[in-house]
Amino acid sequence: MRPVTSSTTSWLAAAFAAAMAVSGGIVAAQSAPDGENGRYSMTPIPEGVLRLDTRTGTVSTCSRNGAGWACYAVPDERTALDAEIGRLQAEVEKLKGQLAAGPTVSGKIDEALPKSDPLKKAEPKNAESRAAEGERKIEIPLPSDQDVDRVMSFLEKAWRRLIDMANRVQKDVSGKI
Repeated sequence: MRPVTSSTTSWLAAAFAAAMAVSGGIVAAQSAPDGENGRYSMTPIPEGVLRLDTRTGTVSTCSRNGAGWACYAVPDERTALDAEIGRLQAEVEKLKGQLAAGPTVSGKIDEALPKSDPLKKAEPKNAESRAAEGERKIEIPLPSDQDVDRVMSFLEKAWRRLIDMANRVQKDVSGKI
């Protein structure tokens, strides 16, 4: 082995420093985002490159076309949501103003409400109705004479058809024996 001299040591130190500077520059170049002063961060995607503007938060897709590279902003749902929230807040403020300017509505009424059914027809009070006041009467309207005649006509036709069918079956059975 050869003894280490100061020229060898300085040469190794210089080579090590140069290697560190070059590798540090490469590492720094790889970690720093592309663009001006590290403003943009690029991520490869199948269609091209996804670009994030680190100052504004805008995301764009960049792809190569016939004329060169073109970047198009990706629609931002957050912007749409913020716009809708702003619109709703303005509407709420407008409605609050209308309520404040409008007449005051009180939840209480000075008089007590009647305890009767407002849809119930007023009946004359006699001894019978006073006794049955606590009971509910169900009144079923009776059918008219026309309704009864229609039902009787239907039943007569059905009865005749049943008798005719029974006679046919009896003739068929007696004829076969």
